[in-house]
Amino acid sequence: MAFLPQLLFLSLLFSHSILLIKCDDSQFLNADEEDNLLQGINRYRASLNLTALTKVDRAECLASEVADQFKKQPCTNSTGSNTVPGTEPQYANFPNLLSKCHLNVTTTRDGQILPACVPNLEPGLVLSNFTMSQYSRYLNDTQFMGIGIGSEDNWIVVVLTTSTPEGNYQVGSNSNMNGAYGLKAVGYIVFLLISFFMLF
Repeated sequence: MAFLPQLLFLSLLFSHSILLIKCDDSQFLNADEEDNLLQGINRYRASLNLTALTKVDRAECLASEVADQFKKQPCTNSTGSNTVPGTEPQYANFPNLLSKCHLNVTTTRDGQILPACVPNLEPGLVLSNFTMSQYSRYLNDTQFMGIGIGSEDNWIVVVLTTSTPEGNYQVGSNSNMNGAYGLKAVGYIVFLLISFFMLF
């Protein structure tokens, strides 16, 4: 009989772990694509003797929100890095996107939003869409110090930030997931503690 609570605890622990892994799977896939792009961009900048770009949480939030706006759009010869200068997409709900990331126009003015559409987000093609296109001039610019990357379906968006007050993306308090990951971790710990005390 003493074995039954332990068996229950282990089965609950196992099923909870599987749920966590299953729920986060797509997030990890996106994170891999985004991390690969960041590493590629920083290698590209290093080859030009430029400093590496550092991740900026609010820029990453905005990149994810913008990528979400594109997710149903197909890739064409006139979207993303192939866009003719002056015909870039306008975001009618841009103030809402900024608000979701606890940003405002005054601290994003000098930043740059660079969307690219690549079927299946193939890593080599994704990188060349930024380093071998009209976007390379922004990656070559020393004023940009930070980066945020978000992806959705075939779209990946890079947001570049500066160190100036008009482009540092440093207003308000936000994390990429608005604390959701922290709550999940706390929930997992509480679950383990309750389960442990149920054994006795």
